[in-house]
Amino acid sequence: MNCTEVFDDALDRIRELVRAFGDVSPAVMSRRPAAGANSIGWLLWHATRVQDSHVSDLIEAEQLWVVGPHATALGRDPDPRDTGYGHSEAEAAAVMVEDVDALMTYHDAVADRTADYLRTLDADDYDRIVDDSYDPPVTVGVRLMSVVSDSLQHLGQAAYTRGLLDA
Repeated sequence: MNCTEVFDDALDRIRELVRAFGDVSPAVMSRRPAAGANSIGWLLWHATRVQDSHVSDLIEAEQLWVVGPHATALGRDPDPRDTGYGHSEAEAAAVMVEDVDALMTYHDAVADRTADYLRTLDADDYDRIVDDSYDPPVTVGVRLMSVVSDSLQHLGQAAYTRGLLDA
């Protein structure tokens, strides 16, 4: 198995985990289990925003959030910097997923774009440095691993939150 196959498999699993929340009502999507905690909707939205932001940087293209219908469909501004990083409690609480299908559509579009990008890579591409402000510098492979890691962490939190809210 090569790097592309590993990342493709990991990102397919992430898509499946996101899609498992497709039956959650907007009320449950937006409910926070405790003050200061993130909602399921915020967690899924953030995981998708991070993937969109990071992969858009890798392919040197606009984020789908900015150029597509997704921000509007989710009642948000198409601000490319609004990924959830640094959100205050109030900002995180303001991410309300009123249209679950719109969130699923956004994630599918981002996942499709990522899969298309992966098919363009060869083994040497994973070592290309994309950010030299870190020590060691960030490569394509490390940036993709960051997407996988961040997504899996937040999807685990979303599953746990769902369990709390269902209890």
